[in-house]
Order: sequence, then C-alpha cells, then structure tokens
Amino acid sequence: MTEVATTGREGFTGELWRSIEDIYREVLDHPFLRGLTDGTLPEENFKHYVLQDALYLRDYARALSLAAVRSPEEGALVMFNEHSAGAITVERSLHDGFLKEFGLPEDVVDRTPPTPTTLAYTSYVLRMASLGDYHEVLATVLPCYWIYERVGKTLLERGSPKPIYGKWIETYGGEEFGALVEAVLDLTDRSSEGLSPLAKARATEAFVTTSRYEWMFWDAAWRLEGWPV
Repeated sequence: MTEVATTGREGFTGELWRSIEDIYREVLDHPFLRGLTDGTLPEENFKHYVLQDALYLRDYARALSLAAVRSPEEGALVMFNEHSAGAITVERSLHDGFLKEFGLPEDVVDRTPPTPTTLAYTSYVLRMASLGDYHEVLATVLPCYWIYERVGKTLLERGSPKPIYGKWIETYGGEEFGALVEAVLDLTDRSSEGLSPLAKARATEAFVTTSRYEWMFWDAAWRLEGWPV
C-alpha cells in the first residue's frame, strides 16, 4: 500500500484533504497510474482515457465558467474564466497532440460517446456548479485541480520509459500547473471562513464525491469502460 504524505496545509483545505487520504492512496495504487510510470499501460487504455478526458474537459470548463459567474470576488471571476479557457485550449491542445501520435482523425472526440463514468462525473459537477452554494461549488471543482497536481508531482519523481506518458506526467507535475492549484486552494480557504459546521459538511461531501469520481475515471479507462447495453 502506498504511503500518502499530508499536504501540510492548514485551514479548511487541510480538513478537506484529510477527508480523502484513503481515496488518494487508492488513486496512487491504481494500475492505470502505475502503468504510466513503469511503461506497462497498454496504449489502447491511454487512448481511451485521452478521448474521455477531452469530453470531460468540455463540461468541466463550463463548470469553471459557472464558478466564475457566481464568485463574489472580482479576482476569482477573472481566475476561473481564465482557467475555463485553459481547460479548452491548453489541455485540449495536449490531447490533440496525443491523438496525432495515435493516428486518429481530428473529429474523433466529437464522434466518441461519453462512458457512464464520464457522463455521471460531468453531470454531478455541472449540477453542483449550478445549484450548490458557492463553497460547495469550490469544493466540487477542487479535486480535479488538486489530485492531478499531487499525482503529477508523484509520477514526475518516478518518471516513465515511454515518452508519450512522460509528456502527460510533465504537464500536471510542473510548477505552472501547481501555481494554478495554489490559487484555487487559497480562494477556497478564504471563502470558507465563518462557515457553519453544516455548510462545511456539505462542502466536504461534494469534495469527497468528486475525489471518488477521479479514481473512477482512471478505473474506467483501465477497464475500457463502455455502455453495457
């Protein structure tokens, strides 16, 4: 079992991380991620992941735009709109590079249906971004930032014998992405000041739920998930 270090953060985000330490340990132990670093992950599984992630990012970008609209701080409004654009441009550019390496046509994402896990995850994120209280919105979108950043840094230390997997790892393990995550963490802590125990519990529930979906997303790619009927 992988040992998982604490983040060292105090405040509400520290509480949030402690609530998912067991989930994050399962994330790091997942054979999909282990296969990235030892090079044993079949390219078919990585291709499945890239296509579904491109679909996921389209709706995640919408959720970030909703977070921007609902933000009481002007700085947060600007930040989330920039991050929303980045989810579409920067990360889809990375995916496009992978698709070219696999020899897939440009419109393959448009012709790929979302898996049950992708649809469930994006539906939950969009629902919470639309209907949840602001602190719940932040807690909902945070795991996609934070878990990817922690995974990226851990996998960067391990490296990968396959250049295509190493490229993915470097994207999320780099300092530039880490700075984006720190900004969202700081905002979450500021926005949670004075929350009631009930409000914190609801935000924590949202954080735990999307953290579980993060594990499920990699697991779906590992299983090459499709619709059963």
